[in-house]
Amino acid sequence: MGRRFISIWFRYLTTDWFTLREPGLKEMPFVLSASSQGRMIITAANAVAEAKGIDAGMALADARAIFPGLKVRDDQPGLAERLLYKIAGWCIRFTPIAAIDPPDGIILDVSGCAHLWGGDERYLAEIQKRLHDRGYSVRLAIADTIGAAWAIARYERGSCIVKSGMHTEALLALPPAALRLETETVERLTKLGLREISQFITMPYPTLKRRFGAHFMTRLHQALGQEEEIIQPVQPIVPYSERLPCIEPIVTATGIEMALQRLLETLCSRLQREQKGLRVAVFKGYRVDGKTQQVDIGTNRPSCNARHLLKLFEDKLSTIEPDLGIELFILQAPKVEDHYAIQEKLWEGAGGLEDLRLSELIDRLAGRIGMNAIRRYVPDEHYWPERSIKPATSLQETPASSWELKRPRPIHLLPRPERIEVTAPIPDYPPMLFRYKGKLHTIKRADGPERIEQEWWFEQGQHRDYYYAEDQEGKRYWLFRLGHYDSEKTYQWFIHGFFA
Repeated sequence: MGRRFISIWFRYLTTDWFTLREPGLKEMPFVLSASSQGRMIITAANAVAEAKGIDAGMALADARAIFPGLKVRDDQPGLAERLLYKIAGWCIRFTPIAAIDPPDGIILDVSGCAHLWGGDERYLAEIQKRLHDRGYSVRLAIADTIGAAWAIARYERGSCIVKSGMHTEALLALPPAALRLETETVERLTKLGLREISQFITMPYPTLKRRFGAHFMTRLHQALGQEEEIIQPVQPIVPYSERLPCIEPIVTATGIEMALQRLLETLCSRLQREQKGLRVAVFKGYRVDGKTQQVDIGTNRPSCNARHLLKLFEDKLSTIEPDLGIELFILQAPKVEDHYAIQEKLWEGAGGLEDLRLSELIDRLAGRIGMNAIRRYVPDEHYWPERSIKPATSLQETPASSWELKRPRPIHLLPRPERIEVTAPIPDYPPMLFRYKGKLHTIKRADGPERIEQEWWFEQGQHRDYYYAEDQEGKRYWLFRLGHYDSEKTYQWFIHGFFA
């Protein structure tokens, strides 16, 4: 399939934008002006002003002499480029690749798109109508090359559709300026009597390059399709992406869910064939009013399970507001990783961290309560309890050491030990009573002590003697005495954790 491009020319881009905000300017001679070298110069003029001989580049004083009732507004620096970016983003509904073409154009790579709209003619007509409805006066052309489409849109007053393979013939009768050349080069060609592309297109290329320079040859080759022209899309191209245009705008939640399900099935089928799985998915809905609705999900493992991914999206679909209707749905997977089916072992039971059901459960919980509320910890190579564990970076992280199993450790470890009041016999007996947060606990059973020394290479400090204590209610605690017991009672008692 050959490449096809559309060039959109906004003849009155900035003045149209001002007219949308002040409709009364539409039928009046109206210009934008800016200061340049101490003079006010016209930077843009609407069609009515041009009909009276007023054009961009003219001094504002001269324009007012021609038409005293001229309406003037101050131009805004960077306005044209901002408008082009915004409109190019809106054009994503017609093609995934849209780029700005300053100062007054947009380029669309529409390869393989026109047939979805019933052919080139209906495709161009729909784009032009939609832009006209948004208040912009535009002219469009479609051709095999960007250069040809650009030239036809601006200099051809006949058909704006160049059939595939006919772009060279379409350029022949156009002036040299249609090749996007510098003003100096165009003037030199005109002085030589070369007023049409047909008059020099057959000349030897070395002669043309020697006479008019490398830029001239680059533009000529690009227009003829002999040199590729790269455009920079306003939105990065996501390799794993699916689009679903709607014949009629979708306004119901059921319709949105059906669209998402269809896109997920198509995308996941492709991922399975390529042994890939997505980690992040973005679902976008382009509304009729030009606004975009978007929801996204993430997974702990690469996934191509359409049913699981649909459930992750379900909790967020209610946030999509269709308003007057959504005309295009796009599903993107910006983060994709290799995904291979895990080989099952007949002699071992299912479960563990490798069980996909665990990953899917975590994905669904994260969608409801947030990923920050779910944590996995792995052992760290330290004796001091506060340093003996660390958060895992992922569900797949393999710890460098194993858990301490010789002595029990509490399920809930306080980030910082908390002071308690203790009644204990001497010298190394477990406590009999302790008071924590105003409540008195009578200890029925206890075990210990387990001495844990401070890690001197980190900091100096006293050792801890830990006890496992159970109170009258059957609740178990991890208590410790800091330092040696002495008659002066300089030691202190702390609670550090809770057992189930």
